[in-house]
Amino acid sequence: YSFCTLLPTAYLPNMSAAPVQRVQTYGKKKLAIATVTCQKGRGVLKVNGVPLNLVQPEGLRLKLTEPINLLPRRIFGALDLRVRVSGGGQTSQIFAARQAIGKAVIAYFQKYRTEKEKADLKKRLLDFHRSILVADPRRTEPKKFGGHGARSRFTKSYR
Repeated sequence: YSFCTLLPTAYLPNMSAAPVQRVQTYGKKKLAIATVTCQKGRGVLKVNGVPLNLVQPEGLRLKLTEPINLLPRRIFGALDLRVRVSGGGQTSQIFAARQAIGKAVIAYFQKYRTEKEKADLKKRLLDFHRSILVADPRRTEPKKFGGHGARSRFTKSYR
């Protein structure tokens, strides 16, 4: 006997359901990596399971909401964004999430909407600040011998 034959048809998954409109993008800043799942929905925006209005610290919350404030409200009212951030420090995580949100909206519009709408949104974001869509390649330089840091040297003494 197969398990499926024992179940009434009411319990079987609906195979005729339309596929979910979903894209997944990432953002990076130093060692922080943010992954965003963007799908058609009701306007839910959570960062590591926390609603956007509760993200701490408050000063960096403004940086996180920049892509949202730059674009029309109707866009985010129809999308669910779930952000997962790991690695790096507080500031790097916020900037990585900010970049991932911007890239997710652009990717969603590229895949499911018109090219003209996508180009308009992309232009708005790039005109404000390039780092919303383009990753910063800078990384910390490794420490070398003969000093306390990457470039500093111990003071030379003649006595």
